Amino acid sequence: MRPHWKTYAVWIALSEAVGALSGWLTRDGVQRYAQSVVQPPLSPPRAVFPAVWVLLFALMGIGAARIFLAPASPARTRSLVLFWIQLAFNFGWSIWFFHVQCFGFALLWLAVLWALILWMTLSFRAVDRPAAWMQVPYLLWVAFAGYLNLGVWRLN
Repeated sequence: MRPHWKTYAVWIALSEAVGALSGWLTRDGVQRYAQSVVQPPLSPPRAVFPAVWVLLFALMGIGAARIFLAPASPARTRSLVLFWIQLAFNFGWSIWFFHVQCFGFALLWLAVLWALILWMTLSFRAVDRPAAWMQVPYLLWVAFAGYLNLGVWRLN
């Protein structure tokens, strides 16, 4: 079997680039957030977030690469479309939450993102089960982010 490391590298790089751009665009908002927003219980230290997101974006990229390398089919196409839609929603949440600091709207946005991740995961499952399993940590982390977002909204 021919190695597909370039395909994996591209998909991982694209996923990580979305996260990096989002982080760069919201860096001032993150600073304001850290200085002025009351955190809910169980909020991890700030250093945890970048480390977790790097891992999650890598898993997203690996999963998407596996789907991309699968034989062409309507399920494959649907999975890749869902991947891009959820990635755009992921990007948008950081803008709403950190830059705009519209915590209630960000929570609604996050609920849609979670549903999109679940849909994408189920779609991935129809094409490549390992790719789907790689999305479970992402789904769980976004659920935890929902708890944090709700707490921030209620406390602030």
